[in-house]
Amino acid sequence: MAGSIIGGLLESGHPAGRISAADPFPDSLERLRELGPLHTCADNAEAAATADVIIMAVKPQVMAEATESISAAVAEKAALVISIAAGVTVESMAARLGMGAAIVRCMPNTPALLGCGASGLFGNSNVTPEHRSLAQSIMGAVGETRWVDSEQALDAITALSGSGPAYFFLFTEAMIDAGCALGLDRETATTLATQTALGAARMARESDVDLVELRRRVTSPGGTTERAVQQFEEDGLRRLVGNAMDAAAERAAEMAREMG
Repeated sequence: MAGSIIGGLLESGHPAGRISAADPFPDSLERLRELGPLHTCADNAEAAATADVIIMAVKPQVMAEATESISAAVAEKAALVISIAAGVTVESMAARLGMGAAIVRCMPNTPALLGCGASGLFGNSNVTPEHRSLAQSIMGAVGETRWVDSEQALDAITALSGSGPAYFFLFTEAMIDAGCALGLDRETATTLATQTALGAARMARESDVDLVELRRRVTSPGGTTERAVQQFEEDGLRRLVGNAMDAAAERAAEMAREMG
């Protein structure tokens, strides 16, 4: 995800010389250097020393160590800290960075790798309008962004867009398997299913009508689509999706409690 954000910034015209990246693994740093002539190092404190914005693209399990390593730099520079670590609350980060730290929590998703991600953002009370603009411009370089008014709302975003790509992958897998069961070869079924998913997503994004109307236009009375949609409804597709997202949101809340 760090590489995606850096790549998006470079693509949007941000100078590579103003980007520093820290990682303890040389192979990871080498992959980042392939993106452009940015500064790289193995030490978090070194990378943070001159930064106005610090993006914490680390696993939740190492966030405590990572925040402690940059706390002095954050205090000295009054830097904005953006975290993309799932389950790590603003409160737990502020306990290590200082209660005056400006912190934005971000929940991105993997399509950011292609520049078409979806990110939810929440800022603590120290985040100024200027900070919000900075955070939005950074995350906007890899896709759509939306601000929420409560940190709890990030659990819902995790369940919706954070985990959402996997739902679409699973549904597409099921369509491919069903196509094969109906007699198509797997290559044909895969090409048609993935292209259909792409086309439907573009129509949903670019059309001037809502999803209900788009579905109605495809669903001819007495036709094949109507029969399939009726079967989905009878089998409880909406309830299944709701239950799955409830489970994902609950797990996001559990992770926050576990991380403390």
